[in-house]
Parts: sequence; structure tokens; C-alpha cells
Amino acid sequence: MRFLWWLAKGQWQTLLGGMLFGIVWMSSQAVMPAVIGRAIDQGVADRDRSALLTLAGVMFALGLVQAGSGIMRHRFAVTNWLTAAYRTIQLTGRHTVHLGGTLPRKVSTGEVVAIGNSDISHLGQVMDVTARFSGAVVSFVLVAVILLQTSVTLGLVVLLGVPALMLLVGPLLSPLQRRSAEQRELMGRLSNTATDIVSGLRVLRGIGGEQVFLSRYRRESQETRRAGVAVARIQSVLDALQVLLPGLFVVVVVWLGARYAVTGRITPGELVAFYGYSAFLMIPLRTATEYANKVIRARVSAVRVCRLLALEPDVHDPAAPLELPPEGSVLADSRSGLTVRPGSLTAIVGEPAEESAALADRLGMCAAEVDDDVTLGGLPLTAFRRADVRRRVVVSDTGAALFSGRLGDRLDVTGSGGGVDRRVDEALATASADDILEALPEGLDTVVTERGRSFSGGQRQRLVLARALTVDPDVLVLVEPTSAVDAHTEARIAARLRGHRAGRTTVVTTSSPLVLDAADEVAFLLDGRVVATGTHADLMHTEPAYRAVVTREEVPVS
Repeated sequence: MRFLWWLAKGQWQTLLGGMLFGIVWMSSQAVMPAVIGRAIDQGVADRDRSALLTLAGVMFALGLVQAGSGIMRHRFAVTNWLTAAYRTIQLTGRHTVHLGGTLPRKVSTGEVVAIGNSDISHLGQVMDVTARFSGAVVSFVLVAVILLQTSVTLGLVVLLGVPALMLLVGPLLSPLQRRSAEQRELMGRLSNTATDIVSGLRVLRGIGGEQVFLSRYRRESQETRRAGVAVARIQSVLDALQVLLPGLFVVVVVWLGARYAVTGRITPGELVAFYGYSAFLMIPLRTATEYANKVIRARVSAVRVCRLLALEPDVHDPAAPLELPPEGSVLADSRSGLTVRPGSLTAIVGEPAEESAALADRLGMCAAEVDDDVTLGGLPLTAFRRADVRRRVVVSDTGAALFSGRLGDRLDVTGSGGGVDRRVDEALATASADDILEALPEGLDTVVTERGRSFSGGQRQRLVLARALTVDPDVLVLVEPTSAVDAHTEARIAARLRGHRAGRTTVVTTSSPLVLDAADEVAFLLDGRVVATGTHADLMHTEPAYRAVVTREEVPVS
């Protein structure tokens, strides 16, 4: 509820505008029956043409006010909906960037997708209905005052009857909230499963696992459907009561009013007004129950958003951060014994391969646990601001994806402006991806589909490499940058990479002989420790274990 209140405070101007026009809109409807009743008594019954024309003019003016305020109320309602929804998107997007690599370790992709798919809608709807709800409250009070002035008994029936009807609906709200929360949980899981299937479809086809994941998706989708039906059952009863209870209430008020009219306690015009009020009161009644319903759904969604926002990154900035050492400083990892010479192209071969990927994460402060093992210029990375480190040391791993949007903007993420196309062209050439660009009719203006699915796996990998090269950081760490390309393309990339990164420090984790042969120095990592360094040719002759990893042969047992 605090999050909903925070959203409301952030858009209080448009909320107040919507509430103001909502009050005018419903109040103009609320006083219309009184004008009609007076027109019947003073104009029709008394045969006073002047009074009838005057009251008809008042009705016409009220109609204009109602139409104009209704249009403005709707405009403010849509504005409030969009503002709440997209502020939530901005907030979660900003926090996602803040979390960085922590996010996929602590929350599923489906959970984040579900926030964008359904939760923002519920948060927007509660801001939308607020304007009508405020109008419903004011119009209810206005009608009660008018009725009390006409008939105390009928006024009390309305004043006490409406809250009583709301209390009858109350017991449905708690189970609705509980079942909505359960449905929301299942929707997040289903979205995560769908995301996994789509992202790994090629792999699933390759290993024949489509049917297994299809069965899993069917099972989870049916669970989600059953949860949705459970919510719909309560929702249908609530919707039915929104019609039934006000309808019964109208019958009671009209019956009492008719008896009063027969006995002469009220005039025929007042009877018509009472009927009009009874019919009108269905609107604020339904609005009130709709407001309660949407608040419940928004609260469930707000809980999910707050859980995401409560996540903390694995790495925090130090209380007194130091300034980064000058570019060209030595990067080292004491845990593995790796030392990277400034300006060199250093390759890392790991056995097992996971060790080299873990080392790459540590070098860029992307690991789940960060300590003082990695140093830059003799100072631990933990002594610097995260943002400073990640500008200086950029890690591009195998899980990197292309976002949707213009290709040129997706390749140049620095937003530096001048010379962008030249740097992108050079990076594309080094990544041997210029043929991809030539095949696109619109070139860099081509719109990339979600996660770059319009490209093949090898094309995506080359474009991701080009993006990393365009950033041109002081230290670039590449994790298996050529694993999805053919040997000829890999040879071109290996031959061009050293020249493109001349004067800059580059670290590549790979077991490709083509890339290893182009490196200035190769570090062989065995069980997390560097056991040998040298050129690829030297290690092939002196290290049987290294040769076995690179050539994928078995090491003879001594």
C-alpha cells in the first residue's frame, strides 16, 4: 500500500484533476433527478410554461457540464493509468540495470516479464478508477443530503442502505485477494517457462527435447488456467452482486416512495426524483465495489514489484571509494595467480571451462561473491565505485543479448554521437560481421527484433562482439566470443582482433587454437589456478594437459 501511495504522490496533480472532474461529472448526474422532479411539479403539474422552460434549460446546461466533465475525467483517467504503469516500468527498468548480473541469480526472467505484462495494468487501473470513486463518494453524500431534505425516512434508507450493501460484498474481497495472489505467482512461473522454451528452441530441437518442455508448459498452463477460473468464480459473484444488490435497493426505495406518494407525503415529481436517485445510486455503488476490487489486484501487483525493488546487488560501492588508477594499469587476480600485462591480448584456457568463465566474471566484478582478490594497479576492485570499474573493465559473456530497436543504436551503447558510424564499421569489420550489414537493406537503420531472433546464433554472437568492440574500454574481457562461428570466420576474427585492440588490454577465454595462436600470452587455468603461461606454440609442446584441452585428446595416464 505504501508503494501505491508513493505512485499516487508522484502524480498528484493529474490525480486531483481527475478527481475534480470525476466529482463534477457524477454530481451533475446526481442533481439531475431533482431538476426533473421539480420540472414535473412546477412546470407540468402547475402548467407553468415559464418554469418548465427554465428547468429544461437547467437540465440542458447540466447535460453540457456532464458531457464536458466526463470527457476531461476520461482524459485524466487515461493519463493516470499510463503514468502509473510507465513509471513502474521505468522504476523496475532502472533497478534492473542497478542489479546487473545479480538479477538473473535472484529472480526468474518470467517474474520480470509478468510485471511488464500484467502488474503494470493493475497498478494503472487503480489510478484510473480513483477519479470515478471520488466522484461516487461525493455524489452519494450529495444525494443523501437532497433525500434527507425531502424525506427523512427515505434519506436514511439511502444513507444507511448503501454502506450495508457494501458490507455484504466485503466477505468476497479477502478470498479474491488470496486467489489473485496465487494466480499471479503461477503466471510468473508460466512466463518463465515460456521464455526458457523460446530462448532455447534451437537447442531443444537439436536434442529432441521439445515434447518434454511442451508437456511441462501444458501442465503449468493448466494450473494457471485453473487458478484463473478460481479467481473468475469469485469475480463473477462479485459482478453479479454489483447488479443484484443495487437492483434490490432500487426496488425498496421505489416501493417506499410510491407509498409516500399515494398518501400525499411526497409529490409525484419527488417520486420520480426518488426513482431517478435510486437508479443513479447503482453507479456509485458499482464504482465503489469496482474500486475495492482493483485496489486488491493492485496490491497483489505492488507486492510483486516491491519484491523486485527490494533486491540488492551483490556488490556495493565502498563508503569511501578511491579514484581509479590511470589507464594501462596491471589487472591481476591473486586467487588464480593471473596477471594481465597492460596493452596485451591475453587468452585464458580453463579446465574445467567453467573456471575460466568464473574468472572472467571476477575480473569485471560480475561474480556473485566479490572479494579483494582482483586488483587494478595494485588496488582491489572493491575499493572503487562499481560504475567506474564497469566503465574501465567491460565483460562480454556468452549470455549477452541484443535488445530490440535500431541496429546502429544497439551496437553503439555509449551514446557518444560523433564518429559513431566509423567506430561501428571498424568493430563490425573486426568481428567479421560486415557481411551481415551488407545483407540488410536498411543497414544500421534496420530494426532488431526481440533478443535479435531475426539473426542466426553465429550472427548474433558476431554482432555482440562488435558491440563490445565499439565500446572500446581500457580492459575488454571476452568470454568464448567465437564459439558459434565457423572456422573461416573465426580465423578472420582472430587475425583482426589484435590490431583493433592495439594499445588496449584484452582478455579472451577460449579453447580455440585459432584465437590462442593470435594471443600475445596464454594462461592455462587448471582447477582455478594458473599452472602455466606462454605462447600457444610453447604450451602445446610443454604442457600435455593444455594440449589435451585444446585438441580435445585424452591425456595419457602415467
